[in-house]
Amino acid sequence: MLNRIIDRFCRFLELLVAVFLAIMVVMVFGNVVLRYGFNSGIIVSEELSRWLFIWVTFLGAVIALKEHTHLGSDMLVSRLSVRGKRACFIVSHLLMLYITWIFLLGSIHQVKLNWNVEAASSGWSVGIFYAAGIAFSVLGGLLLMLELVRAVTGRLQESELVTVQESEERAELDTLRAELAEAKPPAGTRT
Repeated sequence: MLNRIIDRFCRFLELLVAVFLAIMVVMVFGNVVLRYGFNSGIIVSEELSRWLFIWVTFLGAVIALKEHTHLGSDMLVSRLSVRGKRACFIVSHLLMLYITWIFLLGSIHQVKLNWNVEAASSGWSVGIFYAAGIAFSVLGGLLLMLELVRAVTGRLQESELVTVQESEERAELDTLRAELAEAKPPAGTRT
């Protein structure tokens, strides 16, 4: 049930990221056409595109955290026993939670400092720009805590204890191998 809620929320974030990207493309392209074709422009185009880019980056990081698509090195951890993998998983998640906590505090501080500062072209609060860090910290922290609880209570399978990918190609190869293993008929049966 909880996994379904998280999956739906991440799909919502993916949709939001797609909408933000579409707005950025329309604004930047529209601004180029207006400047070169009509000697005019959209005043808030550059500023809003920068802000949306920051939000896309941080929301995308939450999605990547949920799907374990961040790149890393699993050379050591993948060779450990299940107990060693679980210990590394717990330590790494505790460290990530600590860093996320520090990032949250810094983002809150920046939002407070810049809430009354108006952006140059839009006049909106610059605090909105820094609020992306709060959104990432809260959402990412919740995901990390849920995974940590699952690891401590033993509800993670061994394959879920290694959460980084050596490379995208390696991850695709492992997925293909797993699919082939499932599709392969048992030995001694006729097809």
